[in-house]
Amino acid sequence: MRIPAQSLEAKRASLLVESLQTYFVGKLNDISHDFGKDIKFEAVEWERDEGLHGGGVRYEAKDESVFNRASVNVSQVHYDEDETKKLSSATAISAIIHPANPHAPSMHMHISWTQMRDGVGYWRIMGDLNPSLSNESFQNQFETALQEASKEYYNEAKAQGDRYFNIPVLGRTRGVSHFYLENFNTGDFEADRLFAEHMGTEIIDAYTCIVTQALNRWDTYTEEEKMTQIDYHTLYLFQVLTLDRGTTSGLLVHDQNDIGIMGSIPSHINKPLLYSWLDLMTHPQERLLLRLLDALPEGKVVTVTATVKKRLANAVREHYKEFPQALGMQASGEVVPATVDNHS
Repeated sequence: MRIPAQSLEAKRASLLVESLQTYFVGKLNDISHDFGKDIKFEAVEWERDEGLHGGGVRYEAKDESVFNRASVNVSQVHYDEDETKKLSSATAISAIIHPANPHAPSMHMHISWTQMRDGVGYWRIMGDLNPSLSNESFQNQFETALQEASKEYYNEAKAQGDRYFNIPVLGRTRGVSHFYLENFNTGDFEADRLFAEHMGTEIIDAYTCIVTQALNRWDTYTEEEKMTQIDYHTLYLFQVLTLDRGTTSGLLVHDQNDIGIMGSIPSHINKPLLYSWLDLMTHPQERLLLRLLDALPEGKVVTVTATVKKRLANAVREHYKEFPQALGMQASGEVVPATVDNHS
């Protein structure tokens, strides 16, 4: 049984992320009903230290006719009984959607409340659009929704998002539209909570509208377009496992939710393409990429199963235990607290 965090703010944050999870999963189930085989997302629960320090539940897509991979995860980890910990609790929703149709873009959303032992806390709000095929109309729709919802915070969040999702060795960013508001706290918890809720709802609405438009317009795609998507998914895996601080932090703290944390990894990647980036890596990160390549099956287009995800997670842990200084080479921005179970 998962024991929840006891602070009032953590309880309010938990209600928020659970509400957003229910809303988003409902919208995604509607997409499965309208365009796929009408197979609902399936709940998977996990516990941190047998529930003593919380845990979470993620909803995973089962309709492969519509979703390549999709996961909507809610977690709350806390240390209410351990006064030696500076962190009191971390409550989050992290969602990653990879549609099967390459014309429909992927997306990532993360909203979390982190509270320290002294009661001080902050929100982290992220939303990014990640297409494999360029579509300026979809990008404009998503960015307009973000801008209208965030108002005066948009420019700051866009700039930080562009920095965070930058991939220096490839000279590009992971996606085309990035929103990342870090350490958000105006001093009014309830107003900030409502803002986080509004941002989450607007991100969900904008994204599901885009996917619906894409699937209405393109009910088929070419083999070349599918391969372009696989190549992009390879870049997505590369960014998540070599640069993303949230993913790495979650994996280093414990191995009790590896599959959930690795929920962002698409089903297939181009292994030779991933290998081709090896010479671009600086030391010791070339060692990390070699470990990741060793964890993947042999072949050109390889399948990332649950077993492969565990191997990839272990590869990341082994690397940073050997080269802890390499943590400083990850994406710019503040380090995600090591108890938040993110998947980006």
